[in-house]
Amino acid sequence: MGASRPSDAPASAHVMALPDFGTAIAPHTLERLVVSWLDEDVPTLDIGGHVVGDTELTATLYCKAASGKCVLCGQPFFDAIFNYLKCKVEWESFVKEGGVIDATCGKLACATVTGPARNLLLGERTALNLLSRTSGIATRVRAAVNACQEKGWKGMVAGTRKTTPGFRLCEKYACIVAGASSHRDNLSSMVMLKDNHVWATGSIRTAVERAKRFTGFTTKIEVEADSLESAREAASAGAEIVMLDNFGSENLHKTAAVLKQEFPHVIVEASGGIEEGNIVDFIGPNIDVVSKSWMQSYEVIDFSLKINTPKRQRCT
Repeated sequence: MGASRPSDAPASAHVMALPDFGTAIAPHTLERLVVSWLDEDVPTLDIGGHVVGDTELTATLYCKAASGKCVLCGQPFFDAIFNYLKCKVEWESFVKEGGVIDATCGKLACATVTGPARNLLLGERTALNLLSRTSGIATRVRAAVNACQEKGWKGMVAGTRKTTPGFRLCEKYACIVAGASSHRDNLSSMVMLKDNHVWATGSIRTAVERAKRFTGFTTKIEVEADSLESAREAASAGAEIVMLDNFGSENLHKTAAVLKQEFPHVIVEASGGIEEGNIVDFIGPNIDVVSKSWMQSYEVIDFSLKINTPKRQRCT
C-alpha cells in the first residue's frame, strides 16, 4: 500500500521549532547499532573498498523526484554511520529532522558526505537503507496524524509492537518524529494483557491482579477488551488503559461513551479495523488513542548517494 504524502508539517511545528529528536538516542546505543549494521553488510573482506582506496572525496545525498513531498527522518542514524567511518556529514540548511522536503523538481540535494572513498562506499547502502525506511514510516504516520488533527481531535495516534526484529528502535523513533506515539516500546515498558493472557489465567480480574503485584505505581496496565462487559471488568480491576479491539466504528463510540461515563479516569484505546482511509471514523471525544500496526509499515523514500563529478547537477 502506498504512503500518503503530507501536505505540511504537523500543527505543532507551526508554533515551535522542531526539537532535536536525536538526543533521545543514547550514544552507546547508536554505536552498537551502527557496528551491528555494518558487520551484517561487510562480515569479512571489503574488496570494493580496497579498489577505491582512501582518497578523500565528497558525495551528495539526493532525494529523488518519485518521493515527492516526504518527511525527512533518520538523520541520527545516517550521521552515526558516517561519523563512525570518520566521514563528515553536512546537511543543507532547509533539511530538518521531522520537516517536509519536496523533491518534485527532479532530485533534491539534501546533504554532502566527505571522507575516504572506501568509507563513503562502505557506509553508503546501510545509511541509505536507514534513511529511506525511517523517512517512509514518518511520511505515512504524519499523514495519519494530520488527518486526525484536521478533525480537531486531541488524542494520540500510536504504532504497535508489530515491528521488524532488529529495527524496532528505528521504527518507533520514526513514529515519534512524525508526531505520533510509539506505544509501548517492549514487553517490559508496559503491561498489555491480551486475549491469550486472559484465557491462560482464567479471567481479566485474575490477570490484572497478578500484574499489579509487580507494576506498583510506575508501570501502566492495559487490557484488551472485546465487549463492554470485558471492558468494564478490566477498568474495575484496575487497568489504567482499556483497548477496545475490533469493535467497528459505530459500536466503538457507543461503548467508549459508556465506559468513559462509568470510568472517566481510564484511557480508552481503539484498535482493529483501522486503515489509512478510515482512521478518522475511529476518533472521537471518548477515544484517547488509536493504534494500528501499519504505522510502522512504509513505502521506501528514494534516496541516493553519488560521488560528486562536474556533470552531476544539484537541485536545491
